[in-house]
Amino acid sequence: MPGLPGYMVTCLHTGKLALLAIFVSAGIVLQILACAVYNNWWPMLTVLMYVMLPMPLMFFIGSDTSSLMSSGGDSWVDATKFMTGASAVGSIAIPAILKHADVICWGALAMELSSFFVFVLAIIFYMQMSTENEYSAF
Repeated sequence: MPGLPGYMVTCLHTGKLALLAIFVSAGIVLQILACAVYNNWWPMLTVLMYVMLPMPLMFFIGSDTSSLMSSGGDSWVDATKFMTGASAVGSIAIPAILKHADVICWGALAMELSSFFVFVLAIIFYMQMSTENEYSAF
């Protein structure tokens, strides 16, 4: 967007940030509704995985997310990929196991999985936003 004035670029970046906040808020609302609507708070176990999901990325990779997309890497990058993948699978597996054990109903499972996919969409959107270099346009 080199042809746009600076105030227009700032407005577009603010809109992207607001959309990211809406995605995260929608995921949180779906997570809470999955528990509150059916009066069963067992699906909140998934929050543990949501908290554990970014931890390997923060501890081992830092702000360099480009190494996650590469096939080669050192053992720390591979360990980070494994732990992040295990946390992501756990975010889907916990509601599925709870449904299999008849602890939660189908509606709570659907809300839990939709919450997970909204969070994944927000993470992908954040990674796309953080790789843009247009903040330095001023």
